[in-house]
Amino acid sequence: METVVSGIRSTGKLHLGNYYGALKNFVKMQDEYNCFFFIADLHSLTTHPTPHGLKETVRNVVVEYLAAGLDPEKSTIYVQSDVPEVAELYLYMNMNAYLGELERSTAFKDKVRASPNNVNAGLLTYPVLMACDILIHHGTKVPVGKDQEQHLEMTRTFGNRFNRLYEVDYFKESFAFTYSDKLIKIPGLSGQGKMGKSNGDADCIYLSDTEEAVRKKIMRAVTDAGPTQENQEKPEAVQNLFDLMNVVSTPDTVQHFDNLYNKAEIRYGDFKKQLAEDMIIATSDVRARINEINQDDAYIAKVLKLGAEKAQASAQKTMKEVREIIGLKKLY
Repeated sequence: METVVSGIRSTGKLHLGNYYGALKNFVKMQDEYNCFFFIADLHSLTTHPTPHGLKETVRNVVVEYLAAGLDPEKSTIYVQSDVPEVAELYLYMNMNAYLGELERSTAFKDKVRASPNNVNAGLLTYPVLMACDILIHHGTKVPVGKDQEQHLEMTRTFGNRFNRLYEVDYFKESFAFTYSDKLIKIPGLSGQGKMGKSNGDADCIYLSDTEEAVRKKIMRAVTDAGPTQENQEKPEAVQNLFDLMNVVSTPDTVQHFDNLYNKAEIRYGDFKKQLAEDMIIATSDVRARINEINQDDAYIAKVLKLGAEKAQASAQKTMKEVREIIGLKKLY
């Protein structure tokens, strides 16, 4: 059985993009693969070095993982920092990661432009830590978006370099894994781009949002003055809302509002009200599960303890073998 590895940074609550773009596929994967799903709290420190409420944000992601349907008996659900072997492998791999290749990382360049006063070593070596998350469990399938494919290429580079350096065939190559042929686009509410926490809370529908919060966010979503002629092309902001409706509403509902738009008769107020109610219905089960699991501290602790034990068992085996390959052997 091949191994799947994927993580989500603990920098906030999960939103519809996480749910439809990743979590729903994770739930299917756990029946067919050996899955490691982790909360990347160490990664979050690269941009949030002194985060407020880190413990709470980690807990939120765990709760939302479980509410979405991840099963701790089928998958290994763990917190990245609960597996210290990852940091050890990160140290060894950094010895064989070169400044030039790290500086060429597109994600690093983007982060430098966005936060020029926080260009830390962790940000530079982010691809190395990501590689270690995968290599430590010998992951071969990694569900990632387009923005992470370069990091995955670097993971193969670091693994292959280790193999060549120590003349072994130890680390396997990992590749991007798309579970479904149909990629679901979850745009944000701000009028451009995909849904993301970096664009602010108003851009996201969080899985834990109350029904009233969902309604308010949808009603405030960016649109335009409306079509002025028949069969007019939709601007990006309006198309984004139709894309969301395609995900949460029935086909006949989408067709109804598409026809109104094409006849230049659409009323955005009615359109948004329908979208909000359909979105509430589509996420009602997950929302209820979040509220239920949030009340059960003992269950959350049990899940994390089990996940840490399973992840550590895998990581400890890898690190024992890596130390032997490198030649780090005790002399007593």
